[in-house]
Amino acid sequence: MNATYVYCVVSAPRRPRVPAARGLPHSGAVRLLDVDRDLYLVVADVPMKEYGEAAINKRLSDLEWVSRAAVAHEAVVESFGAAEAVLPTKLFTIFANDARAVDQFRGDRRRIGSVIERVAHQQEFGIRVVLDRAAVRRRRAASRRTGARAGTNVTGAGYLARKKAERDSAVELAEHAREMVAALYDRLASRSRQAKRRSATEMPTGGGPLLLDAAFLVPRARARAFRAQAAREARTLAKQGYGLTLTGPWPPYTFVQD
Repeated sequence: MNATYVYCVVSAPRRPRVPAARGLPHSGAVRLLDVDRDLYLVVADVPMKEYGEAAINKRLSDLEWVSRAAVAHEAVVESFGAAEAVLPTKLFTIFANDARAVDQFRGDRRRIGSVIERVAHQQEFGIRVVLDRAAVRRRRAASRRTGARAGTNVTGAGYLARKKAERDSAVELAEHAREMVAALYDRLASRSRQAKRRSATEMPTGGGPLLLDAAFLVPRARARAFRAQAAREARTLAKQGYGLTLTGPWPPYTFVQD
């Protein structure tokens, strides 16, 4: 027995060409369902024994299996990236049959239309900024060596003042980082239609503290300029001991929710 798996909603003036995307493991071929004028569901048949509610709940703790499904889901969504608008659905969005899926999305047509207006002809880019601890340590070490050479005859008071400055450096660095990422976010947001900043503390990284994790909704016509701006920002930040990473373009995963 099969069910209908929904990957995304696509808005296009012409019926989209279905790419040769493999889709989820054990799923059928990717195909389209007509929802309304210029609106389509990207779906596939999936076996209930693999993707029924009980079967999915049983395997949610298998991170490798969930990861494979997520990668396959995103690959199908991204294969429609040239469409006017692509609205990704959540992983494991499944209906009993095609008719149920179409009825659900037709009933939500007004909300879908407002989302399409917001994300049509837009792409999502991600920006992450981390503190490069190694670079900061090198800069501090160079500063200490310079201070030591200049202060051969430094008094005891001078020595204590220098030690206090070293203790205060962590506080100063944190304050500078907050100001820096806030200004960076504002500059990039000004080049975007919409921007969302996520809590950096929720996503630590191995290279250093994650200071900024943000998504930007950028018109396709301005995508090249946005990438160029991000590259300039990355070069400037690298000199100060920060690393900036740009990801994308992606379908507007972050911006399809009201």
